[in-house]
Amino acid sequence: MITLEFKLKGKLAQYRIIDDMIRTAQFVRNKALRYWIDNEGVKLSDLYKQCAVMAREFEWAGKLNSMARQASAERAIFAIQRFFANCKAKKPGKKGYPQFKKHTRSLEYKTTGWKLSADKRSLTFIDGFEAGTFKLVGSRDLHFYAPTEIKRVRVVRRADGYYVQLCISVERTEEAVPTGKSIGIDVGLNHFYTDSNGNTVPNPRYLRKSEKALKRAQKRVSRKKKGSKNRKKAINRLGKKHLKVGRQRKDFAVKTALCVVKSSDFVAYEDLQVRNMVKNHKLAKSISDAAWSQFAQWLQYFGKVYGKTVIAVAPMYTSQDCSACGNAVKKSLSVRTHVCSCGAVLDRDHNAALNILAKGLKQAGIVLNTVGHTEINAWGQTDLYSLVVTSASKPTG
Repeated sequence: MITLEFKLKGKLAQYRIIDDMIRTAQFVRNKALRYWIDNEGVKLSDLYKQCAVMAREFEWAGKLNSMARQASAERAIFAIQRFFANCKAKKPGKKGYPQFKKHTRSLEYKTTGWKLSADKRSLTFIDGFEAGTFKLVGSRDLHFYAPTEIKRVRVVRRADGYYVQLCISVERTEEAVPTGKSIGIDVGLNHFYTDSNGNTVPNPRYLRKSEKALKRAQKRVSRKKKGSKNRKKAINRLGKKHLKVGRQRKDFAVKTALCVVKSSDFVAYEDLQVRNMVKNHKLAKSISDAAWSQFAQWLQYFGKVYGKTVIAVAPMYTSQDCSACGNAVKKSLSVRTHVCSCGAVLDRDHNAALNILAKGLKQAGIVLNTVGHTEINAWGQTDLYSLVVTSASKPTG
C-alpha cells in the first residue's frame, strides 16, 4: 500500500463544502462512539448499522457517501479496539479511553463517492454534498495506477490548504545493489546519529531555529480578540509556521533514512521508548525536535522497499558497556568519552553504535566467537561479516 498526496485546487465555495463534509464525518464518528457508550454489550459491527440510521434521522448526514460514513464509524471502532488492547496488555498509565473529537481535520472515502477524470488530473466528489471538481496539484503521475487500485481517498485540511491522499493497493519494491556493508546507529542530541564507523550526522534542530518566529506568531494570536476574524488569521499564520517545521523534519528523516538503507545491507538501530523519554522536561523539546521515532519508521519502510535487513535492538547498556572487551564502564550523560581499562578510548556515541551493531548481528542470528570469526553466516556474505568483526573488535581512539 502506497499513499500519493496532491493539493486540491478549487473555489472558495468548494472549500466551505469540504468543511461541512469534515464536520459531518466528525458527527458520525462521535455519534457512533456515543451509541457504544450508552449501550452496554453492543457489538462493533452494530456501529456500522448506525451509519444508516443516522442517514435517515439527519438529512445532512445522509448527504455524505455511505462508505464515507462507514469510514468515520471505523475511526470510533479503532479507538475502542485500541483501548481494549491496552487494557489486555496491562499498559501502564492511562489506557486511552475513546474521546469525542472536537477539531477533526480529515475524512475518508472508500471506493465510491468520488471519481477521477480521464486524464487523472482532477478529482470529483459525487455524493450528496456536491463539492464538485478539484484540480490535483502534485508531481506524482497517476497513469501508472488503475482506478480500481485506489482503495481510500482521504481529504485533509491543513493550515495552507486542502489536500487529498490516495491510498493505492500496490507493493513498492526497488532494486538495490549489495554494498557488503553493515552499520549500527546511535541517535543523540549533540549529533542526530553516530554510526559504528564513527561518522556523524548533524542535528538540524528545526524547531529551535524557528522558535523566535513561532513565539512571535503565538503572541500575535494571544493579542487578538477571541472569535474575531483577525484571530483566525493569526492562528492560520501560526499553523503554517508549525506546518513548515513538521515538513522540514519529515524531509530530513526521509532523506537520511534512505541514505542509510541504500549505503548498507544490514542496519541496526536502538529501539528507544521516546514516549517515556519526553517525560524529562529538561530534554523533552530537544527530543521531540529530533524526531527519532519518525526516522526509525522510515528506516523500517525503506528496509522493506529495498530488501535490506533493518533491526531494532534494545538500548540497555549500549552506552555503558565497552565495545572492545564488554566490561561495564559507568558514566553519566555529561561524560562524552568512553575510556576503558582495556585501553579503548573513543567517543561515547561511537562506542554505543558499535554495541548496537553487535547486538543487531546477534539478534539476527549471527554469533561472533571469542577469536573474532563468524560462527553462523546467515546470508552467505563472508566479506560483510569479516568487515563487521573487524570494526567491532578494534575500536579507534
